[in-house]
Amino acid sequence: MTRSNSDVSDWWSTSIIDMAPGQIRFRGHPIEELIGNVTFPQMIWLMTRGDLPTPDQARLLECALVAAVDHGPQAPSIAAARMAVTCGLGLNGAMASAVNLLDDVHGGAGEQAVELYTWIDLAVQQGADVQAATAAMIDRWQAERGKFIPGFGHRFHKPEDPRAPRLLSLIEEAAKSGVVSGRFVAIGRATQKELNTRKGQPVPMNIDGATALVYAELGFEGPLARGLFCLSRSVGVIAHAWEQMGQAERNKGPTPPQYRWTYTGENPIHEAQE
Repeated sequence: MTRSNSDVSDWWSTSIIDMAPGQIRFRGHPIEELIGNVTFPQMIWLMTRGDLPTPDQARLLECALVAAVDHGPQAPSIAAARMAVTCGLGLNGAMASAVNLLDDVHGGAGEQAVELYTWIDLAVQQGADVQAATAAMIDRWQAERGKFIPGFGHRFHKPEDPRAPRLLSLIEEAAKSGVVSGRFVAIGRATQKELNTRKGQPVPMNIDGATALVYAELGFEGPLARGLFCLSRSVGVIAHAWEQMGQAERNKGPTPPQYRWTYTGENPIHEAQE
C-alpha cells in the first residue's frame, strides 16, 4: 500500500503552531513579532486560548500566576522536588516529580473551585439570588462531591490567607474598569459569607479559591485553572530545587533520620526489646 505525504503530515493536527524552514508562527503570529512585544502571561493566553489578551487582562492573569508560585518546603510538591535533588535528579527531574503531585488534593482545588463557582453563576443567571444560589450549590457540592469545599480552608493561614484579599481587590478594580464582569468575585464573597456562617468562624479563602476567581473572571475553564497553577508553582519548584542543589545533601528523606515512623504491625521492635 502506497502512502502519501499527507499520511505523515496529517498524523498530528494543530492550530497552535505552524513551522517551516526559517518560519515559526504561533496561532498565526510570526515569532519574531511576538518576541519583545508580548509578555509571558500574554503568551500563555495566546497559546491556550487562541488570541491575545488585552494588557489589562494579561496583568490580572499575571497577578494570579505570581500569587501561587510557592508555599514553602512543607508543601508536598516543593518537598518532593527538594528530595528528588538529594537523590541525584536534575532540575527537569525535580520539576517533573513536583508537578506530578499537583493532582486533585494538592493542586486540583482551583479547577474544582472554578466548577463550583460556575454552578453558582449558572443559577444566578437563571434568576436566583446570589446568596441563595451559593447556599444551594454548596449543599449540592457536599452531597455529590464530599464535605470539603474547594478553595476554602487553610492549615496555616487563619483567619485569613493574605493572598486572597489582595487578589479579590484586584479583580474588583478590574471589574470597575470593565476588564471583567465582577460576577465571580461576588460569588466568591458570597461563598465566603455562607461558609463563615455555617462554621461559626472564619473559613479562609485559600490560594486555590482566589486564583479560581481570577481564572473564572477571565474565562478560563476549570482544567486550565489547574494547568495554570502547575505553571505558577513550577517557579517555586525550580527555585527550591536549585537552592537544594547548592546545599549538597544526599538522600534527604521527609523527616530527620533520628525520628521514626509509627509501626502498626505485629511484634514491634520496642516491645521485643522490653
